Amino acid sequence: MDGATLYSIGELSRRTGLSVTTIRFYSDSGVVAPTRRTPAGYRLYDLDALLRLELVRTLRELGMDLATVRQVLNRELTVAEVAAAHADAVDVQIRLLQLRRSVLRVVAKRGSDPEETKLMHRLTQLSGDERRRLIDDFLDGTFGTEAVGADPVILAMIRSATPDLPDDPSPEQVAAWVELAELVGDPDFRTRMRRAAPYQAGRRTLDIEARAGDELMEFTRQKVAEAREAGIDPLDDRAAPIVDDLVRRFAEVFDRAPDPEFRTWMARQFEPAHDPRVERYWRLVWAVRGRQVVPGLLPIHPWLIQALRSSHDA
Repeated sequence: MDGATLYSIGELSRRTGLSVTTIRFYSDSGVVAPTRRTPAGYRLYDLDALLRLELVRTLRELGMDLATVRQVLNRELTVAEVAAAHADAVDVQIRLLQLRRSVLRVVAKRGSDPEETKLMHRLTQLSGDERRRLIDDFLDGTFGTEAVGADPVILAMIRSATPDLPDDPSPEQVAAWVELAELVGDPDFRTRMRRAAPYQAGRRTLDIEARAGDELMEFTRQKVAEAREAGIDPLDDRAAPIVDDLVRRFAEVFDRAPDPEFRTWMARQFEPAHDPRVERYWRLVWAVRGRQVVPGLLPIHPWLIQALRSSHDA
């Protein structure tokens, strides 16, 4: 085979694997023009045309549109430039497919109805910027300059844990994100979050905490944090000795007997800083972020209140 060899359209088809119809289309559209025609009008192509056709086939198989292929052939774009752009586009497609796969798994696992499935799909289709804007709108509406009790420290604390879906979320992360998106749009939840956040950020102190003193409260936070990190459920029997010791220490400070009545009183004193929906928010945030253990942003109050009431009921 040399530069003087000419090929019929059938021979090009055999060498390139492209159909005669496809080659004829490329030829008619000027992508790969015939070198010349026979007296009978049959098209003939040289080696350069063969190489161009092989390049066209490769680029098309990589997903490039015909207009882009034409730009490469005309040297208006380099293959490297086009490859980089298409690699980015493929990355986006992969992320969308991964996200779609996770949504489908959630739907299959939960047996979602059509309305929930549509909502889930719509929320997960939001871009990263749109998802961040949804959370930003929630934070600004709840703690912004015009919000009651606005505090930059609280806002900074909550922004530090802003959730977003990874490129390849698990079904659990998708489910958590959808629930979180619905939660932050609820006006009632915004009120609850605004009320509870000052306690979480240490900007407001409960009366029992002020009277107990810094030393005992720091000890309490440490013991509850250790219990949580060890995976000790507040309703577990393993929580009993921890709570018994804390009740005894608080009873000494308040000059009370460490009896069931005092335990009930303690639980009630800690309740203003605890809201189940706010606790749920933090658990969803860390589920979206792929964390199994909820960090210290979740206050001691939920664990302690449950443990106090459980030991009293027992």
